[in-house]
Amino acid sequence: MARVMIVDDALMMRKTLRRMLEKIECEIVEEAASGEQALVKYAQCCPDLVTMDLTMPGMGGLEAIRQLKAQEPAANILVISALGQKHAVFEALQLGAKNYIVKPINEENLQSVVRLLLSETTKEAAHG
Repeated sequence: MARVMIVDDALMMRKTLRRMLEKIECEIVEEAASGEQALVKYAQCCPDLVTMDLTMPGMGGLEAIRQLKAQEPAANILVISALGQKHAVFEALQLGAKNYIVKPINEENLQSVVRLLLSETTKEAAHG
């Protein structure tokens, strides 16, 4: 079962993501409401995948991705962002995020992208 950490300042969005991901047998090992929390909690739970909102109070998603990739280069990050954040999404991908999904989230699309990212991670681990 894949271990996932959800990072989003909106409680409702975290609950929605949890529900969608649990349907495809992901274990939500941690949730964080800010970039600062994400860095601390990532180190504690070492998830297989992190869903990362970009716009959060305090440390936003871009800085969290930057620091997380510096701390753990193999971190598997899926950006979940609002429609008007193309520039930020591009920057997140340059920083090392693996993929992105635009809000509002389509459940089938989310599950498909998550399966893809987790299968790539499994392949990398097997060949690494």
